[in-house]
Amino acid sequence: MNPTATELVRLLSVNGETLAVAESLTGGLVAAEITSVPGASRVFRGSVTAYATELKHRLLGVDAALLERSGAVDPQVAAQMAAGVREALGADWGIATTGVAGPNPQDGQPVGTVFVAVDGPLGKGSPSASGGKVEALRLNGGRAEIRMESVRSVLALLLTELAGEQTGNERAQDTERNGGF
Repeated sequence: MNPTATELVRLLSVNGETLAVAESLTGGLVAAEITSVPGASRVFRGSVTAYATELKHRLLGVDAALLERSGAVDPQVAAQMAAGVREALGADWGIATTGVAGPNPQDGQPVGTVFVAVDGPLGKGSPSASGGKVEALRLNGGRAEIRMESVRSVLALLLTELAGEQTGNERAQDTERNGGF
């Protein structure tokens, strides 16, 4: 079992929050990692595997003009996928993966180009835990390695955001205990 996925489920449970996943190149691997954790049903709303580009628009609300202009392998597409799945499935947090696992380039992007994104509640936790965040990756290896590293990266990105949110909540509680100082 993935220790990052285990920690994500724990933090989401503690915070009383939920998660939805949008996947392209990872084809359901992110959802599989999360649901392998006992108790994931308390926090995991579901996932959309939008492998075909038009499904990113139709199911996740990614801007059609953006897809036409930039293709599916783009940081804005990843951000819109995360926000779209969060809204579509009614979750507090949305995460997304899009990229090129190979063997051939796609949308003018070389193999190993991946974008992972997180979209979360506004105004909570650290400044980065408000709204969305995208991370660009340049990965090496074969198709399987690129896909698994994409899973690891998107889970780590969400963990960073949740840890920041947790730290922000703890600071707020400390301030309250200390009379606002």
